[in-house]
Amino acid sequence: MRQRLPTLDFLKWFYPGMHIKRWLVLIVIGVAVMTFGLSYVVREAYLTGFTFPGFMYYLTAQFIPRYIRGAIFMAGAGSLILFSIWKLNQSLLAVLAPNRDRTESIVNTIYTQRFLSRGPKIVAIGGGTGLSTLLRGLKEYTGNLTAIVTVADDGGSSGILRREFGVIPPGDVRNCIAALADAEPLVTKLFQYRFSDGEGLAGHSFGNLFLVAMSEVAGSFEEGIHQTSRVLAVRGQIIPSTLDDVTLYARTEDERTIQGESRIGAGTRNGDGTNARIEDVYIDPVDAPAHPDAVRAILEADMILLGPGSLYTSVLPNLLVPGIRRSILASGAHKVYVCNVATQHGETDDFDVADHLHALEDHVGKGFLHQVLANDNLANAIPKATDSEPVRLDASINNGIRLLLADVVSEENRYHHDSDKLARTIMNIYYERDQMTHESEFAPSAVASAAK
Repeated sequence: MRQRLPTLDFLKWFYPGMHIKRWLVLIVIGVAVMTFGLSYVVREAYLTGFTFPGFMYYLTAQFIPRYIRGAIFMAGAGSLILFSIWKLNQSLLAVLAPNRDRTESIVNTIYTQRFLSRGPKIVAIGGGTGLSTLLRGLKEYTGNLTAIVTVADDGGSSGILRREFGVIPPGDVRNCIAALADAEPLVTKLFQYRFSDGEGLAGHSFGNLFLVAMSEVAGSFEEGIHQTSRVLAVRGQIIPSTLDDVTLYARTEDERTIQGESRIGAGTRNGDGTNARIEDVYIDPVDAPAHPDAVRAILEADMILLGPGSLYTSVLPNLLVPGIRRSILASGAHKVYVCNVATQHGETDDFDVADHLHALEDHVGKGFLHQVLANDNLANAIPKATDSEPVRLDASINNGIRLLLADVVSEENRYHHDSDKLARTIMNIYYERDQMTHESEFAPSAVASAAK
């Protein structure tokens, strides 16, 4: 990590909103009053003829002119005060915030917390790897994050725990907790650990088992999420879109119905080996009630993000909950769809940006979004053996929606977004939202770097 200049860090003590200056001033006033009182005592001792030991002549630097002597003493006293405050804060933080990054200065720790608490209220809706990637980057910009996750997962470890314990599938919640946690990296790594051996354990994630156990101890899955978030010092909150046991269904263009989130995608192949496009998805029960906290967060949000993530199995299942859909439509927040950087085999084969958008609008309604963010770094193609390809750009979505292009792809894994790039771009969109929203015409030449 690149070290910051100590002088610049020191100046942060005096930044607005730090709630530090008033106490520093009070300390200085207190020390000054005490010094003033001490001077009375010393003066009185001199006047009454008290004889000081000879070493006091050198200790009080009486061989130096008084003005210079006074300046030296004041500078020394100021240094001692600041040093003692610094060491006191270190001692307190070591107990109260043991997981703090030790390479980070105290003032930066305080400044970051104050800054994050004043950040915009952002609601991210989705699931899977895409949502956790987004959250991992955004937590460095705001502490007012809410992740609303799908509960339709019925495969793997989550599906087994869902069937055996009757809980909400914990996989997406676990990923979000790991992404937003401020705990030691080893604890986060442990939370994501997946057992490879052991009868009944193989395939299970430790974090999934932890969440189910915490739910039993806390009395409900909601409280289990809350307590786990507290233990791992999570920035923000994680809320399931509904507490109902919902099943996801998909209808394909060849009029087949596929039941279960884990089967959608794998079950879209035609008899000739080609993939049948998904026409629409729905949940059962169709009237599953939305989580009240999720509705409240959406209505109070400054910005709502849909995606990234699997279009039909991570993003849309949340929007199929009637209360979630209605609150999004009613919210005055700035609404952005973060399009995937790559197509997903069995779900979005051959989809371009416009296809993703049309699928969303078919399920939610026309014109509910303000902007669409898509990746424009297509330099290195995804290997053909993966059955995926970069999502193609399309200029035909200008139905009142602004398309923004930016380099947001991870160079290490071009299936996914880069957390830092994506978060930086999202925050630029937020702070420039008024200007961008008022531009109704789509101009390819003007769009290329709008969010960079």
